[in-house]
Amino acid sequence: MVEAQYPGKPAEADRLPLGAGSAAGLRQGVLTADVAVEQARPYRPRDRAGGQWHAAIPGTAATVFPHGRRAVTRAGCRGPGAADRILAMPVFSAHDGTRLAYHVFGAGAPVICLPGGPMQDSDYLGELGGLSAHRQLIMVDPRGTGRSAIPEDAASYRCDRLVDDVDALREHLGLDRVELLAHSAGANLAALYVARHPERVGRLALITPSTMAVGIAATGQSRLETAGLRENEPWFAAAFTALESIVAGNATDDDWKAIDPFFYGRWDARARAHQAAQESHRNREAAAAFGAEGVFDPDATRAALAAFHAPVLLLAGEVDLNTPPSVAAEFAELFPHAEFVVQPQAGHFPWLDDARRFVATTAAFLG
Repeated sequence: MVEAQYPGKPAEADRLPLGAGSAAGLRQGVLTADVAVEQARPYRPRDRAGGQWHAAIPGTAATVFPHGRRAVTRAGCRGPGAADRILAMPVFSAHDGTRLAYHVFGAGAPVICLPGGPMQDSDYLGELGGLSAHRQLIMVDPRGTGRSAIPEDAASYRCDRLVDDVDALREHLGLDRVELLAHSAGANLAALYVARHPERVGRLALITPSTMAVGIAATGQSRLETAGLRENEPWFAAAFTALESIVAGNATDDDWKAIDPFFYGRWDARARAHQAAQESHRNREAAAAFGAEGVFDPDATRAALAAFHAPVLLLAGEVDLNTPPSVAAEFAELFPHAEFVVQPQAGHFPWLDDARRFVATTAAFLG
């Protein structure tokens, strides 16, 4: 059962397929974006103003968690010694030996956070608008991004193979079950993880999710209708003309750039800076492999999600061009126990558009 929590639920979008170029660059759900490869760097603990440090590799800067705070145990979710492992080890080995990094913010029961991109490091998530004040966030840098190493086998970037990385992190943290929060393309990985290991997931939060793994596609018309909600914005005319060209399959590089404002609820200086910072944090080779032929089996994944009875949150942005609310609502219908929420006036990054509302919704769901 899905609980829709927004007024004026949009009409169901039509299902006509888009042209080959019409949806290819729509942000986090996209596999063909022109992105730069960032080489793996020696790991250093991340610092944030007002935030917290976590322990780095032995011999580097020491750690932290002021006031002696430690991770707490949630019954049924934590294994022996899990708190020590979470606080003291910022890297772990995947099953193929690739060294993968994660970043820790906040205290409390942990939530593993899977970034989008696809194959983008976790930096753009920040601390999810302050969600770290309520739960401990385990921010993963997927293989080949951020502080994680580049694997020897490029085929290991496939989304279906990344499932093993998530499970290796679970084992490393000493968790019997995990709570997952996934943004955009990361939702495909979360869906495949749930399909393969449903007993290991206690709660699942999908934030403005990509829907490739379950075979749901936004149509060009649904994107145009969503974009039309911004008609009073000063940048709208040029951006909408560019979107029309994209939907028609006649996109230029300038058109892709022109639609950037549609992915944010407010196209202000902060949104511009956030958008500009993302390109250097994506891995082109990894993104191309993420959704390679044969990676997704939508029918099998849908069947598995229909049998998943843990609580699920799907949060959509009211003006999100990448995952319009009608698409997210259809995704939510696949789960037996899903809560569907549309955040008003939010785009693809709802924690930036209204941090207080986003944190209130997600923290209440996670408990």
